[in-house]
Amino acid sequence: MIDVRSFASLGGADHGWLKAKHHFSFADYHDPERVHWGALRVWNDDTIAPGTGFPPHPHRDMEIITYVRKGAITHQDNLGNRGRTEAGDVQVMSAGSGITHSEYNREPGATEIFQIWIIPTERGRAPSWGARPFPKENRAGHFVTLASGYESDADALPIRTDARVLGATLKAGQTAEYALGTERHAYLVPSTGAVEIEGVRVNTRDGAAITGTETLRVTALEDAEIVLVDAAA
Repeated sequence: MIDVRSFASLGGADHGWLKAKHHFSFADYHDPERVHWGALRVWNDDTIAPGTGFPPHPHRDMEIITYVRKGAITHQDNLGNRGRTEAGDVQVMSAGSGITHSEYNREPGATEIFQIWIIPTERGRAPSWGARPFPKENRAGHFVTLASGYESDADALPIRTDARVLGATLKAGQTAEYALGTERHAYLVPSTGAVEIEGVRVNTRDGAAITGTETLRVTALEDAEIVLVDAAA
């Protein structure tokens, strides 16, 4: 099954400094049909004006993955972590027993991010943060695991949940495959470009909720940059 959720149909908010679109219920946006997709709880598509951002605020018991689409995001938290994550790269925060952090756009232009929240398999563990570059050329034509709850994915950022976050860059006409499994819940968003999955078109920043698929085959209709979450039911 593939349920395409067009960008135009997403909930959202415009705070001036922040323009947000929500693939799932979040803050003041609530849709009982879009509360979560398996363990995937939040997928926000945020555009942050230069010189602005999220002031210090707390989180707990959530795996929070930030994929930077454009610009860069600067993170700082009460554990002493500080880092700047650039376009195409990824940061991960395991909120665990509690963490307070800020995220600011210190760049001269707008920063665009996907922020993805996945429910952890264990609660109350020590919080942590990390970031890593993932050059787009290294995921050309195939999926690369960016964050993972599996020890076998040694090159990925660790998360504490039964899930993976993956990325791929495809030229028009290329196909990438991923062994998903029929019991898993996948959610795919093209950051740029358009793709086709089982005859269904998914445009830039649309979301595709996928289940019941043993092998996921994604064909680029245009040059495309793709982010995929594979999560437990």
